[in-house]
Amino acid sequence: MRSSRRCSRNGCPRQAVATLTYVYNESTAVIGPLAAFAEPHTYDLCEPHARNLTAPRGWDVVRHEGEFEPPPPTTDDLVALAEAVREAARPAPRVPQETSHQDQSQPPQTGRRGHLRVIPPTH
Repeated sequence: MRSSRRCSRNGCPRQAVATLTYVYNESTAVIGPLAAFAEPHTYDLCEPHARNLTAPRGWDVVRHEGEFEPPPPTTDDLVALAEAVREAARPAPRVPQETSHQDQSQPPQTGRRGHLRVIPPTH
């Protein structure tokens, strides 16, 4: 399983392999390997967009010189996938018919709808 992050350019369906960051006070655009996490003020780019990006007149572009490689799967990705498969394989629990007198000391039961679970709020 590879990263699900896609290129930030409008209409581009390719997988992101680089991260673009603007350093405004130095008028510099920095294009480096894909960051470990998506950040609010950075842009993920595919290989063609990372290689062909130009900056506004008067700005410098600092570009990673090596190859842009797609990130390998992380342990978190694999664990999330395994949990999703396990959850999908579980049969839906039977919900007992409601009785007229429920014990108010017990928290409400959680139910399952499709792939989502309802979790009661903790107070």
